[in-house]
Amino acid sequence: MAKTNTNLYNELKERGLLYQCTDEEALKKALESGEPITLYEGTDPTADSLHIGHCVPYTILRRFQKAGHKVLVLMGGATASIGDPTGKSEMRKMLTYEEVQENIEKIKKTLSIFLDFEGENPAIIVNNADWFRNLNYIDFMREIGVHFNINKMLSNDIYANRIKEGGLTLFEMGYMPMQAYDFVHLHKEYGCTLQYGGADQWGNIAAGTELQRKLNFVNGTDYNLIGATNPLLLTPEGKKMGKTERGAIWLDADKITAYDFYQGIYQTPDACVRMMFALFTDIPMTEIDALIAEDIVKAKKRLCFEITKFVRGEQDALQAQAMSENLFTQGGNDAPEFEIEKAEVENGISILDLLVKTKLCSSKGESRKMIDNGGISAKNEKVTDSNLQITLADFDENNSLLLKKGKKTFIKVVVK
Repeated sequence: MAKTNTNLYNELKERGLLYQCTDEEALKKALESGEPITLYEGTDPTADSLHIGHCVPYTILRRFQKAGHKVLVLMGGATASIGDPTGKSEMRKMLTYEEVQENIEKIKKTLSIFLDFEGENPAIIVNNADWFRNLNYIDFMREIGVHFNINKMLSNDIYANRIKEGGLTLFEMGYMPMQAYDFVHLHKEYGCTLQYGGADQWGNIAAGTELQRKLNFVNGTDYNLIGATNPLLLTPEGKKMGKTERGAIWLDADKITAYDFYQGIYQTPDACVRMMFALFTDIPMTEIDALIAEDIVKAKKRLCFEITKFVRGEQDALQAQAMSENLFTQGGNDAPEFEIEKAEVENGISILDLLVKTKLCSSKGESRKMIDNGGISAKNEKVTDSNLQITLADFDENNSLLLKKGKKTFIKVVVK
């Protein structure tokens, strides 16, 4: 088996991506040994898409896979049916099994941005519903539940808000034992020895390592599972990043335009820029620090381009960058150009189709909504009819047509 990149531990430390660890010395030794390890990160598929804040652990799994380690992505088909109580003041909505499965299928596509699911060292997606649905409740409580002390569980931060509201249920109390068992199961089936996750999951992650220690005592084994966390990506107000005043910064292209994605990244608070660079790019930290020290605005523009390129591709990044730079011009004279074949407009093209094609809007639904709210202009005139057909007669003598979204977003459609 191929040796791994032995500098990964130093890379994680330098970039500030290792926050807590149940046994950091053992982790350091394992990563510097040159031998591959197996690790996992768990995600409860409670929505059908991921926004930028959800993806912090995946940026770290990406580094492990590139270094030559084996990556497992755990989809919580079972735990999502309960819902993680961490930081919640109300019990999460219970999803149906069908809803959970639909969410899993949609999220899988997004994960390919970060991880390689083919080749010599493919990442593997596992679903904890595959083992929990076959477990006998009494056996689980006798073999696993017996190792969890209620007083200790209640002292954990993950239940704090629910206890404060006086509404913690036995249903939710089952979440920690289930997540802890995931780690034990993945070690048994895949040889997994490391779990990585966000700092808010520290209690759940540590519970898995502690469960294995107790099982070692019962079974006469000596397995050392390691739990580690990354720092949370928080705004100065203490809120998790991933959403802005414009809405969630979704990764799926059908949920957000490249321009809105780019602009969402631009709203990153200055204090979070360094961590965003550290997570989503491979730029050396010395270069990042120098860039931030020189000009934070320039640094944020570089960050927007790099992350948009990473998630959406270079073409979208270039287009979004050009559109964003146009915010500082008057009238859109230097608007980015979008070329269209003459044959596509000779017989007319729907304004809805054109807005989607140029990526001014992410879907026909968004296009229609923007038009209904007076947010779309063509030739400097508001479009009021969502059934409008654009023909060659709408283009000027230079074969161009200026489209405008909102007050400052322009694109020039040019007939080839």
